[in-house]
Amino acid sequence: MHRSHLVLLPFLLLASPAFAQKDQLPAAIDAKADDAWKAAQQIWEWAEPGYLETKSAKLLADDLEKAGFKVERGVAKIPTAFTATFGKGSPVIGILGEYDALPELAQEGVPYREIRDGGTGCGHACGHHLFGVASATAAKAIAEQIAAGKLTGTVRFYGCPAEEGGAAKAFMVRDGLFADCDACLHWHPGSRNTAGDSSCLARVAVKFRFHGTAAHASGSPEKGRSALDALTLTMHAVELLREHTPEGTKLHHTITAGGGAANVVPEFAEGFFYVRHAKAETVRKLYPRLVKCAEAGALATETKLEIANLGGTMELLPNDALSKVVKKNLTALNDLKYDDDELKFAARLRETFGEKPPPLDNIKRVFDSSGQVGAGSTDVGDVSWVVPTAGFGTATWVPGTPGHSWQAVACGRTTVAKKGMLLAAKTLAATAWDLFEQPDTLKSAKAELQQKLTGTAYQPLLGKDQKPPLDYRLPPKRKGGE
Repeated sequence: MHRSHLVLLPFLLLASPAFAQKDQLPAAIDAKADDAWKAAQQIWEWAEPGYLETKSAKLLADDLEKAGFKVERGVAKIPTAFTATFGKGSPVIGILGEYDALPELAQEGVPYREIRDGGTGCGHACGHHLFGVASATAAKAIAEQIAAGKLTGTVRFYGCPAEEGGAAKAFMVRDGLFADCDACLHWHPGSRNTAGDSSCLARVAVKFRFHGTAAHASGSPEKGRSALDALTLTMHAVELLREHTPEGTKLHHTITAGGGAANVVPEFAEGFFYVRHAKAETVRKLYPRLVKCAEAGALATETKLEIANLGGTMELLPNDALSKVVKKNLTALNDLKYDDDELKFAARLRETFGEKPPPLDNIKRVFDSSGQVGAGSTDVGDVSWVVPTAGFGTATWVPGTPGHSWQAVACGRTTVAKKGMLLAAKTLAATAWDLFEQPDTLKSAKAELQQKLTGTAYQPLLGKDQKPPLDYRLPPKRKGGE
């Protein structure tokens, strides 16, 4: 057979009646596997941080546009956010995709610490290079069935940047992008398979910037006013605050700027702070207390405080009606198997964990995460307050791999990640198929959400006129004349 015919073969197969049934969706995903993995690896290499994912967003948007989707770019006044829609009418099934990387986690795809030179210095330590590609691949598989007349309705991919602290989905919700959605699906890479959503912690992020006066630290220290001292006092105050917060509160901080020379009193310092709790209302009450810590630091050091509120995200509202469908599909499709090379990589990587990791066979199991509250935060929470939402996780990392680690970045380069990504795409496509074909499930999911919202209104953890913090991953801009 001629090479060009081989290229066309997958598309010819997808157009045939044999691919019109749900049980043929896995084969449709497998036909896209090589292209999907190529795209995921490209996004892994680019490793673009939140709101700066210009190339990653374009790659996914262009690919979906080429597949016949109507693409709207720069939605919600975010240059790297987009929607891609195929079909018409109801139901409208949304599939979420992410693609941002994390700072200071550049890593080669090897089972030992080797920092990757060049690039952004970031790494896909949360597997979002897999997240966006798997979701887009599933959306394309469903679009082919709509085009063939086998499904009726609309599938929409949401290109969601800056999940890691940037709260992009909260701004997208505020802009009404989910208003016509009947259900939303998402997934997440991890070290095991999990079905259904656990809840998560609501979160507010903020940067405190202190402006002081530079001076010679030895020759004329009395003329200086240390911005770093202000930040240090703020962090100490936050540590003291920790004792007097509701059970389950989490406070995090890091120094993003603190001076450049030991013999110069720092005139500028910046800290990045989080407040988390299982309930958004608790976070809303704690945030002003966090601000007081920063105000105290500025007052004590005679420096000027600048507050950059980055917005916040709500806790996630699990949807049992949708989660049951997700679990059924993930359990049926879970066929993960590993070869000798993959097992050798896993064994070598596990030597870096320190503590005894869980058994390797845990990677193949399906866990039900419903009813739990996870320790992390996600802006998927905001979506779940306005549309029934369900997700799951697949094993793309070696068991025991911590998220937001160089080990997770390394795993994301391996065929272990590829297999987990494809399982996710198949589960998303199968679940979307069921939602198109089961109007009663959608009805139950909506009723469940309304019941959970009884007496409660969605109030995002965003300022009324707050704009997306498009520069939150950039070095701070110093202000003159302080």
